[in-house]
Amino acid sequence: MRTKQFKSESKRLMDLMINSIYTHKEIFLREIISNSSDALDKLYFKSLTDTNVGLNTDDFKIKITLDKEARTITVEDNGIGMTEEELDSNLGTIAKSGSLAFKNENEKKDDVEIIGQFGVGFYSAFMVSDYVVVETKAYGSDKAYRWESKGTDGYKIGECNKESFGTVVTMHLKEDTEDEKYSDYLEQYKISSLIKKYSDYIRHPIVMDMTTSVLKEGSEDEYEDKIEERTLNSRIPLWKKQKSEIKDEEYNNFYKEKYYDYDDPVKVIHSSVEGNATFKALMFIPKHAPFDYYTKDYEKGLSLYSKGVLIADKCKELLPDHFSFVKGIVDSEDLSLNISREMLQHDSHLKLISKTIEKKIKTELEKMLKNEREAYEEFFKVFGIQLKFGCYNFYGVNKDELKDLLLFVTSSEKKLSTLKEYCDRAKEGQDKIFYACGETVEKIEMLPQCDAVKEKGFEIIYLTEYVDEFVLKTLSAYADKKFVNICDEALDLGDEEEKKALESENNDNADMFKLMKEAIGDSVSSVRFTDKLSNHPVCLTTEGEISLDMEKTLNAMPGAEQNKVKANIVLEINHSHPIAATIKNLFENDKETLEKYSKLLYSEACLIAGRSVDDPVEHSKIVCELMLK
Repeated sequence: MRTKQFKSESKRLMDLMINSIYTHKEIFLREIISNSSDALDKLYFKSLTDTNVGLNTDDFKIKITLDKEARTITVEDNGIGMTEEELDSNLGTIAKSGSLAFKNENEKKDDVEIIGQFGVGFYSAFMVSDYVVVETKAYGSDKAYRWESKGTDGYKIGECNKESFGTVVTMHLKEDTEDEKYSDYLEQYKISSLIKKYSDYIRHPIVMDMTTSVLKEGSEDEYEDKIEERTLNSRIPLWKKQKSEIKDEEYNNFYKEKYYDYDDPVKVIHSSVEGNATFKALMFIPKHAPFDYYTKDYEKGLSLYSKGVLIADKCKELLPDHFSFVKGIVDSEDLSLNISREMLQHDSHLKLISKTIEKKIKTELEKMLKNEREAYEEFFKVFGIQLKFGCYNFYGVNKDELKDLLLFVTSSEKKLSTLKEYCDRAKEGQDKIFYACGETVEKIEMLPQCDAVKEKGFEIIYLTEYVDEFVLKTLSAYADKKFVNICDEALDLGDEEEKKALESENNDNADMFKLMKEAIGDSVSSVRFTDKLSNHPVCLTTEGEISLDMEKTLNAMPGAEQNKVKANIVLEINHSHPIAATIKNLFENDKETLEKYSKLLYSEACLIAGRSVDDPVEHSKIVCELMLK
């Protein structure tokens, strides 16, 4: 055996490989298995191009052996192996990649699919090992070679005895410490779980001798250990199969097993994309939200694979926030990975994949809305609020893409409706979309303004979620129809002659309204007559951008106690109601009683609008005084 030093930049670079590049020690197995898979692929490719090579590729496999007593993990393949020169070059020079060189030589050939590119994955073994041995024999060679190293001190290389071609990597695990229990990697369940997590879709079988306890033949209570070779990986990813070959049951079982759900998904999205962004995707829309979905602990993202090897369990860059409920997998051969293959370089290719996925999800939801309305409505009840947030967030940058996916209950049969469906039903010449806010549909319908709007033949959108009005404010309009809150002072239902008459009446009674406003105090910005009410005597409306419900929502947010938001509230009185004549008479003859009436009318309007009375004791006292007159 010849002792040699690494050709790269010495100990510092090796330390970087072992301690800094990888964030999770457990990925060492992924890297060693990927190298073995590459060796098998190279031999397979050689068999296609060299007629002298006669192989049964069904015999290809990667075998893992655990030895607790010796504290070793062995990964063995029957791939192409390495010559002495290749062994020295590939393992003696850090960041020298034989896989990358092979790929570059054959980059124009469709059959080449090599995982390793950077030539550093092998050294991840030193994160968990203090001694690594590689024994290899190149296909067609008579000689085998051994490479061994304890890390930064260099390596030894020389001939060894190995009968069959292929490569064996033996890792001697480090001793356990307080922070790291390396012995865990000697457990069958641990290795099985790592393969399932990172290497489940390697195309070649990954096998291991598994020990199980079975009942002894002829015995009723005595057990014995039985060892059998078991394949640990699934090998062929479901997303790489043709959709026509996959049954719904297969999709559903895959989803439930992978994402630990007990219900089938509402929608399966299986896509294969070629072009500027080439990838395969298998995505699912769940039937219900995870228990932590609306908490800060929830992590969005799709599992990202490169050539069947897991790169990121949850790649958040692949999903916009408004589609964060989608679960699934993306597999691309064209990813630009960093040197450790653990993280993505944020380049244009990743953005292209993300944009393509976003469009695909939107298209599938649109189809679902059109062709499976009942299923879509059930989906929307669970995740609709996330689509609404998508319209509102980031100053409405996604509003045009999402607005036609939104549903709202309306006064027309109290069913869920799209904004387009509302506009299709609108009266001829209607240039506004009317909406009202409240805790429930029933409470909204009690608002005094509702009757007048309905009597004019207009449909009302009922907003019952706290984000709803913010969404409509962000949209501003739909199909050239402006959104109008029926509790806003901008609500205009009268003709020009009626408006002039109302304006004149308000001007004539300006002094009375001034007195009433002073009696009520700063709770209102003004008092006036209105023609928006049919049978109700009073109502509250607002001026400006902040409505009553927006005030309530904003003030309920964390930290709002220091800077309370206040809507500009107007007390409006029905000019055709008998109460109008009463207050006019009181202004002329009993201003003191009018002040009490003003407070009482304001309190009544608050109760109708679902607001608490500012001073319930005073309200009760005034009611009793007026009842005794």
